[in-house]
Amino acid sequence: MSASGPDAAESKVPGSRLTIYILVAIVFAIGLALGAPHTAMRFQVGGEIFLRLLMMMVVPLVVASVMSGIIGLGDVRKLGRPGLAAVTYYAATTFLAVMLGIIVVNLVEPGVGVVDPAQLETLSGERVAELEQAGPDSLGEILENLLLMLFTRNLFLSAAEANLLPLILFSIVFAGMLTTMGTRVTAITGMIVQVNDALLNFILLLMKLAPLGIFCLVTARFGEARAEGIFVETLGQTGWYFLTVLVGLAFHANVTLCLIYWMFTRKNPFRFMAQMSQAILTAFSTASSSATLPITMESAVVNAGISKKSVEFVLPVGATINMDGTALYEAVAAIFIAQAVGLELTLAQQGVVAVTATLAAIGAAGIPEAGLVTMVIVLNAVGLPPEYIGLILSVDWLLDRFRTAVNTFGDSVGAAVVEKAFH
Repeated sequence: MSASGPDAAESKVPGSRLTIYILVAIVFAIGLALGAPHTAMRFQVGGEIFLRLLMMMVVPLVVASVMSGIIGLGDVRKLGRPGLAAVTYYAATTFLAVMLGIIVVNLVEPGVGVVDPAQLETLSGERVAELEQAGPDSLGEILENLLLMLFTRNLFLSAAEANLLPLILFSIVFAGMLTTMGTRVTAITGMIVQVNDALLNFILLLMKLAPLGIFCLVTARFGEARAEGIFVETLGQTGWYFLTVLVGLAFHANVTLCLIYWMFTRKNPFRFMAQMSQAILTAFSTASSSATLPITMESAVVNAGISKKSVEFVLPVGATINMDGTALYEAVAAIFIAQAVGLELTLAQQGVVAVTATLAAIGAAGIPEAGLVTMVIVLNAVGLPPEYIGLILSVDWLLDRFRTAVNTFGDSVGAAVVEKAFH
């Protein structure tokens, strides 16, 4: 599969049609959910099947693509510059997202006058305990967990649990070692590249099911929200908070990331966004950057024309640790909750929120609503009880989809930016 030549040219036409089909599927799905929520909920099985098909591909694709990317470098010593560029990009964009979120929430002040003690009861004690148990308790534990996440006692267990960081580390080291062994490992390196090509072709086949799978996913989730009375009603209760997060996410995607893309590539960022639309819409539908990874990689290579070396090296890592949208959301949510309960955070405390939200976002898994788990850490950092998450819980499932779409777009911009470091 190549980004150039007749094959790529032919694939772009059905690719643009697929984007339209996915967009139409989302519109019809929301329409069905609003009009017949109980009927919409019956499509949950179809959505779950599609999500499992995507998740099934994640582990083998990550291992094969990272190894193939390293092998394609030809000399493992060339990895230093792209690796430094990728880490710098991840850290810079995540921190910019957090700072943007803090600025927007302070300007809009969506939490002022919103507090309603009855709303805090929407989050049960059991749910609070579940969130607290799911994540670390302090900033120090976040750093310790991030370090330990790089290593595993059992690669097969990590693969079974879709724990990607140790798999990525192993793949980089193992493939790097292979590049130093010359002709002795030609059969192994050839097999790895062939497996990667086969997996990418399987994704092309899977993408033909994307409109149907996305329709099932979206209509079932929105139908459930509508049936429970938390769709339109809760938007009215937390409308300013919801709008503040969306404004922040929209600015980060359409201004910050697009400006970074233009500065490094001198290409039209909005055309690039259109080329990545399949991945962005799929991310919105699945609310999982990890599940979307196969389609993100396919779109980046075939539609956007980014080199396979950069895509295979940058995107698997980005889907795991580059969470711009999540970082922005956590900063906005923490300050919104403080405003809602009448606690005025000092500049120093907001700085703590910025640092904690950045690290918590990096430690968040690429799964639906992982940000809720790390949100407990951010609240603890500034002395806010986790029960206050009840103020934002009712709309979190919907915001999760928007921030995942931003995460995915941020990953793809990173692949385009880091591509320059391979030359």
